[in-house]
Amino acid sequence: MEIQKCTKSAFSVIGKEGSTENGADFVDTLWKDANSHFSEVSHLAKKDEHGNILGVWGLMSDFSKSFKPWEDNFSKGLYLAGVEVTDGAEPPHNWVKWEVLAFEYLYAKVETNYHETFKHVLDYMKQNNMDLAGAVFDYI
Repeated sequence: MEIQKCTKSAFSVIGKEGSTENGADFVDTLWKDANSHFSEVSHLAKKDEHGNILGVWGLMSDFSKSFKPWEDNFSKGLYLAGVEVTDGAEPPHNWVKWEVLAFEYLYAKVETNYHETFKHVLDYMKQNNMDLAGAVFDYI
């Protein structure tokens, strides 16, 4: 598995927010809600010159919304299922906006399953004396 680094400028995501306190399937429920109401935010999405959406994100954060890793061995935290939006975009009713600061990221393509990829990246970080400085994000 190839692990790469990148620096991403600050960006905003508007989506549906939930937490691990909402039950085991809460992430799937958020994605179903976001996808079924996407027309409410599609006009806010960042797009390339061909009209293609530039980023669909599953953002994670600790409960303080400071983008720290989920707590208790990555079992408790917040999740936002949404789309990267243009600067200054405001969320419609029943949507939430998270603003993410510029940061350097490690990234890897999920080839088999999410949990194996996550473990592999954590092992890579440990072998390279790197600390997990923030929450984990999913990017599509």
